[in-house]
Amino acid sequence: MGKVAYYPGCALEGSGGPYDKSTRALVKALGLEMENLKDYNCCGAMEVKNIHPMLQTYLSARNMAIASEQMGLDAVMAPCNGCYHNLKKAEYETATSEKAMQTVQDLARKSDDPVYKGDVRTLHLLEWLMEELGTEGIKQRISKSLNGIKIANYYGCMYVRPRQIFPEKDQGAGSESSYKPHFMDDLLGAAGAVNVDFPLKTACCGGAHTLSDSDTSTQLVLNIIQAAEDAGAEVIATECPTCHSGLEMHQIRAETEFGIKTNVKVLYFTQLLGLALGLSPRKLGIHENISDSIGYLKEKGVI
Repeated sequence: MGKVAYYPGCALEGSGGPYDKSTRALVKALGLEMENLKDYNCCGAMEVKNIHPMLQTYLSARNMAIASEQMGLDAVMAPCNGCYHNLKKAEYETATSEKAMQTVQDLARKSDDPVYKGDVRTLHLLEWLMEELGTEGIKQRISKSLNGIKIANYYGCMYVRPRQIFPEKDQGAGSESSYKPHFMDDLLGAAGAVNVDFPLKTACCGGAHTLSDSDTSTQLVLNIIQAAEDAGAEVIATECPTCHSGLEMHQIRAETEFGIKTNVKVLYFTQLLGLALGLSPRKLGIHENISDSIGYLKEKGVI
């Protein structure tokens, strides 16, 4: 595929800083090429669609237009589930609705922005790694096995829903599944982890309600964490900054507010893969996580 435009969005430059740091370090170590998306804007997230759904579509399409018209690239890689979801939604809507495409292009011309022409594909980091390297490519680059760490891979709800905006999924062998996603399992398994059978890998973490209804968010996170522990997991691997922050914060809140203590560690999958490539914990931002996993990783002989 070659070079992609890297779209960090809002979270990876804020609360998801360790995800950004570990993504950049991992991509460099794997010899892949990405270039920061120039002059990017918010993808529309959650709030703007309450003003007008097409405004959200336009904001996402603008990012894709910049990649194509200003950078000469035909793929945008978004590690954040929310950004990935919104860009894919814009990609789908403009491809299936002439009215949506016309609206997006009219808004671009009025704003003197690059005009989106439907010639850009959005990828999640998981998809990019699988397409560029796959499990065999990862195995060839492993210098330090994950030593059988038992991992529950948590994908969150926006990586696979709604299914119609992800036409490349559920296409048989080699494709991702929207019903039981496995790309993170595949990559970490190739790095020496043991993936546990985790039933809540696409359950909602309550991230959208963490400020308005913290108790509900805490309970949803507890459901996920306790299911992971019941399945025998020692670590929950994440691939979304909102999910990751929610799991870490509400794990602590469950203990301080409700006296429910859990012990599973929370790490980005990029941090785990980076360790397997021999990168240092500091370079991967592991010390910046709320969940303190350094002692555990030392015990497992991973660092």
